[in-house]
Amino acid sequence: MTGFQGFPEQAEARRLLDAALAEGPAHAYLFHGPPGVGKRRAALGFAGALLGGAGGRAGKAATASERIASDRVRGRVERRAHPDLYVLEPLGDQIRIDAIRELRRDLHMRPFEADRRVYLVFGADTLNEEAADALLKDLEEPPPYAVAVLVADDLGPLPETILSRCQLVQFRRLSEATVRDEIRARAPELSDHEAAALARVARGRLDRVDRLLDPDSARRREALLEVARSVYRDPAFQPGEAAGVMMGIASERAEEAKERAQAENEELDLTSREKDQRTRRAMRGAERDEILLCLEELEAWYRDLVVVAAGAEVAAAHVDRLAELREDATLEQLPGAEAAAEVVRETWRLFEELQLQAGLALEALFVKLHRALAGAASPA
Repeated sequence: MTGFQGFPEQAEARRLLDAALAEGPAHAYLFHGPPGVGKRRAALGFAGALLGGAGGRAGKAATASERIASDRVRGRVERRAHPDLYVLEPLGDQIRIDAIRELRRDLHMRPFEADRRVYLVFGADTLNEEAADALLKDLEEPPPYAVAVLVADDLGPLPETILSRCQLVQFRRLSEATVRDEIRARAPELSDHEAAALARVARGRLDRVDRLLDPDSARRREALLEVARSVYRDPAFQPGEAAGVMMGIASERAEEAKERAQAENEELDLTSREKDQRTRRAMRGAERDEILLCLEELEAWYRDLVVVAAGAEVAAAHVDRLAELREDATLEQLPGAEAAAEVVRETWRLFEELQLQAGLALEALFVKLHRALAGAASPA
């Protein structure tokens, strides 16, 4: 039985963390893997278990009063209200050295209530060089009561010296079945086809489920798929207009992120500059992630044209759009659809790895897509 709850699947991560609770934790952990797969929830759950005493009861059954006390501690950790929990997150695009210096000052304070203090560093892959060097010193010689948990979407930006001093805990994309179950639980009114389609679009990430189930999401998805089809159906197709639709979708998400960040800022003790940095970072992150999500759905649509034309409908991602796919997919179109899917995949890779001018990059993408699919038959 796992020592703490709260995140789905991730059997290997659970095994490692349960062992830490049973045998005593290492001084530093690094949770890594794609966004939206449970890392943050797991980090808070692990911190709650450590501060709630779960790590000191190996082989012993907790009494009812101990379980109640432990649940209270974990609730305080979830609210970030426990005095022995320290949470650090990027305020701008990076975690800078001043934030690490502040953490270092706290690091040498002994525990207030628990047997240890837990330090959560979210967005650890945004540490700048100075901040990473400063944090490394504390990872090399931490106080015996301190446990650091770094959380990162990408190991690439982190120096090897930090990786070597942490126990790595990998998180993987969730199965389609788990995501589909989550969608059904949150939106029982959806049909099985709709839930399955959204689960495939979410690509193993629960953070995308929230967006896909948003009341405005159906409208945005409809607009995106209209653009995907217009590339080969509309004789008057304009790449710039198509790019503008995608940028409009991304801008809407950025505005929503801005409103959430500004509301959260009111609850945080931050300077005006820090609040502004936090808001701008949230907007940039939301816009970029929405563009990536749109690109993944575009790629899935053109791939679906291939599988439907080949008679493999069971493999289609857009199971709720099979009527349109059957109408559009032809054997003559196969080479163009395959090329289109590859063009979108390459653009996704560039967005993932580089800082691109989004509007220009998307317009260039739609120029290439139109060329690839120009031979597709237009509807009568």
